[in-house]
Amino acid sequence: TQTLTDLLTIKREKGRFDNMTIGFCGDLKFGRPVHSLVNALSRYDHINFVLISPTELKLPRYVKEEALKKGIPYTQTTDLESVIPQLDILYMTRVQKERFFNEEDYLRLKDSYILTPEKLENAKADLSILHPLPRVNEITVAVDKDPRAAYWRQVQYGKYIRMALILKLLGI
Repeated sequence: TQTLTDLLTIKREKGRFDNMTIGFCGDLKFGRPVHSLVNALSRYDHINFVLISPTELKLPRYVKEEALKKGIPYTQTTDLESVIPQLDILYMTRVQKERFFNEEDYLRLKDSYILTPEKLENAKADLSILHPLPRVNEITVAVDKDPRAAYWRQVQYGKYIRMALILKLLGI
């Protein structure tokens, strides 16, 4: 249901699924919403992925091999600020404490990316910022006021997607 929510949000925000550069930022290794959305978006034309994460949290090889085997261009980087000007969509994710085997690694990586209004200064005026929520601190509360912050609309669309699926399953 999260992927359906993300796709609906992208369609509502951008009006299309093709001809876009989409940045995925944060925990790309364990982030199942990222894995599913990369797979779903890989079906469209002229998509470019920018994978932004610490080295330890890179998108797994099996996701890249499965979803990106269609020749979709992608870039891997650890530097959000250098790539933010080229993004049409920025999909932020949190570093999930429950995925780590030890507290030290989590503490070292948890604040790798914190999106602030200052970091958005060089972003496109029509950038859409998505997040599967809940957030911890990877997007500051100050960003909530930015019209490019689409994650609250994303939550609303998710509610409608899930309601529709429940009604369909109940035969209503």
